[in-house]
Amino acid sequence: MAFWKPGTIAPGSAVDRDTENETDKAVIAHAEQQFRHLTIKQQRERLPVFKLRRELLYLIDNYQTVIVVGQTGCGKTTQIPQYLDEAGWTTNGKQVACTQPRRIAATSVAERVAEEKNCRLGSEVGYLIRFEDQTSQQTRIKYMTDGMLFRETMIDPLLSRYSVIMIDEAHERSLYTDILLGVIKKIQKKRSDLRVIISSATLDAEAFYRFFNHNTSTTDKGKDTATIISLEGRMYPVDILYSDKPVDDYVEKSIQTVFDIHTKEPAGDILIFLTGREEIDTVVAELYERSRTLPERSMTLMPLPLYAGLTSEEQLQIFQPTPPHSRKVIVSTNIAEASVTLEGIVYVIDCGFVKVRAYNPKTGMEALVVTPVSKASALQRAGRAGRVRPGKAFRLYTEETYSTLQDTSIPEIQRSNLAPVILQLKALGIDNVLRFDFLTPPPAELMIRALELLYSLNALDDVGRLTIPLGIHLAEFPVDPMLGKILLASGDFKCSEEIVSIAAILSVQKVFINPSGKSTTKDQTILDSRRKFWVEEGDHLSLLNVYNAFIKHKSGKWCHDRFLNFKALSRAISIRQQLVRYLKRFKVPMISALKHFDNEKASEQIRKCLTSGYFAQAARAEQDGSGRFRTIRDNVLLSIHPDSVLFNRNPQWVVFHEVVETNQAYMRDLTVIEPDWLTELAPHFYEFKGDSKK
Repeated sequence: MAFWKPGTIAPGSAVDRDTENETDKAVIAHAEQQFRHLTIKQQRERLPVFKLRRELLYLIDNYQTVIVVGQTGCGKTTQIPQYLDEAGWTTNGKQVACTQPRRIAATSVAERVAEEKNCRLGSEVGYLIRFEDQTSQQTRIKYMTDGMLFRETMIDPLLSRYSVIMIDEAHERSLYTDILLGVIKKIQKKRSDLRVIISSATLDAEAFYRFFNHNTSTTDKGKDTATIISLEGRMYPVDILYSDKPVDDYVEKSIQTVFDIHTKEPAGDILIFLTGREEIDTVVAELYERSRTLPERSMTLMPLPLYAGLTSEEQLQIFQPTPPHSRKVIVSTNIAEASVTLEGIVYVIDCGFVKVRAYNPKTGMEALVVTPVSKASALQRAGRAGRVRPGKAFRLYTEETYSTLQDTSIPEIQRSNLAPVILQLKALGIDNVLRFDFLTPPPAELMIRALELLYSLNALDDVGRLTIPLGIHLAEFPVDPMLGKILLASGDFKCSEEIVSIAAILSVQKVFINPSGKSTTKDQTILDSRRKFWVEEGDHLSLLNVYNAFIKHKSGKWCHDRFLNFKALSRAISIRQQLVRYLKRFKVPMISALKHFDNEKASEQIRKCLTSGYFAQAARAEQDGSGRFRTIRDNVLLSIHPDSVLFNRNPQWVVFHEVVETNQAYMRDLTVIEPDWLTELAPHFYEFKGDSKK
C-alpha cells in the first residue's frame, strides 16, 4: 500500500507476502484450523506454558516469589492457577487468587477457566469485581481485580484464605497492583507459607526480583527467596508498517485503513487501538455504514467495540469465533494490549495514543488525558497480530515519531489521586504511609495533596490518623472518598434515598446510548429524548430522574425508545442495593427528601449534600461571557462538557464530579450551587474575602 512505509519486523524475521500465492493460502488455512477441533485437554497441552508445568510447580514449591515472564497468549493466566489447583495448593479450604488490572479481564478469564474445568462459573472457579461477586464456598480459583484483593486485606490483613496469590499483568503498573505488591511483601514476612507469582509480559522482571528477594547476601544465591522463569509465547512474525507522513485525523485514517486491508489483504480479523469510548462508537458506526456500500460477494465486516463498560452479552460477541465469510473488526481501547486474548487477529491498526488518568497535584484535579503510547505499549499492540499466523501492524504515525516515544509507560501511582489508597493503607494500620515500601515511590506532591483532601473531608485528624467513625467508614466504602462523604452525610440532609440512587448511577458507565455514533449535540432525536429528564439544577438531579423513571418501568423497550442503556441501569439497581447495605451498617437513616419536602426544598437539600463532598471541586463562571469557569481554589480554567444538561446555559457556581481533557478541559456531571453553601459546609476550606471566595 502506497501510504505505508515498512519498518522494523517484530517478532521474528520478515515474511515476503506481497503476492498471495498458493503456499500462503495453505499456511493460512492450516493456522486457522489447527486448534478448532481439539478437545479442551489438547488445547491446554498445546499452550507454551504446558512445557514448563513441572518447572513452574518446582519453583513455586521452593521460592516464596516466582516472577513469570511471558507474552499474552502463552497461557499463564488461565493455566497456572489450574496447575496449582491440580497440584494440591487448594486443599483444606485454601484458594488461589489471580488478580487482573481490569474487570473485563477478570470476568472473561474466569469464564474460560470454568469452561476448561467443566464447572459452573461461581462454583470451583469464580470472579470478584467491584459490586459483583461470582464466588461461593466451593470456589478454589478466584479471579479478581487488584483493587478487590487489596480491599480484602482490610478484613483479613494476612490474606489467610489464600495459599498462592498471582499478580497478573504486573507490567501495566496499575495503582492497586503497585500498592498490592508492597502489602504482600509485608505479609510474606509474617506468612512464609504464602507463595506469590508475579506475571509480566515485558522484561520488568529484574525490578520485581530485586523488590521481592529477601536475600541480603550478594554471594550466597542459595538463600534467594525469589526467582525468574521465562515462558516462550506462540508468536508469528509481524510486519510493522509506518505512515509515511504525520496523520492529522487518526480516527478517519483508521477507518480508511480498515477498508484498505479489507479490499487488499487475505482473510483475518482486524484490531484497532483507539483512546476512548466516543472514538470507538464513532468508528464502529462508520464502519457499519460504509461497509454497506461494499460489493455483495465480498466478506462481511463485523465491527465490534471493546472497552471496560461493556455488558456480558457484548463481551461474548468479541470472544466468539468469526463466522465464515466474515471479518471481525474489533475497535478497542488499550484493554486489548495485554488484559484479554483475542484469537484470530491478523492485522493491527495502532493510532499511537492512549487515554490515561492523570492527577495534577497543583490543581487538585484528576483528568482523562490523551497521551502518546510508550514503545513497550506499541510493541505489545503489534504483537496482537502474530497469534494465529504471520500478521501486519499498521502504525498511524511515522517511524521518526516512534523513535521519540518513552520506553515504558509511567506507573499509575506516579500520576494518580492517592487519597483512596492512603485511606485504605491507614485502615490497614499503616499510619506512616510515607515510609511504605513502594516499588516506585510516588511524588511527594501527590502524597501531600491526598493527605490534604482527606483532612478536609474530616477523614484524618490533626496527627494524620483515621477519624472514628467517619474515616473508618470512608475506607470501607467501595467508592471514592468524596462520594463516600456525600453518602455518609446524606442522612443529615434527609436525602439518603436520592443520594444513594445518584451514587449508584454514577458508578456505572454509559447510561445514555448513542446509536448513530454522532455527537449528542448534533442528533436532535437523542437530544429531545434526553431533555425529558433534564432539570435546570444540573446533571446529578437529571440522572436521578432517569433512575426513578427506570424503576417504574424496568423495560428494555422503554429504555430502547429513550436511548438508555437497560443493562447499565439494571446494574445501577444492584449497586444501589449494596450501597444501601453499607449505609444501614453505618447507621445512616434512609430518608427521602422528595417525601419530606416540596420539590424546591428537596432539590436544595440534595444539592447541598453533593456540595458537602464535592466542595473541593467547585467552580465559578467567568464574567467575560465566554461560558468558561475557573475553579475557586486553584484558579484553573474549565469548560462544561457538551453532554451536560448545563451546556449552553448560564450557571454561575457549580460543583463537578470529574474532569475530562481532550482539546480542552471539560467538567462532567455538574450541579448548580449557591456560593454561600461552600463557606457553610466547608468553612475549613473556604472563607469570604470581599465578594469572592478563596
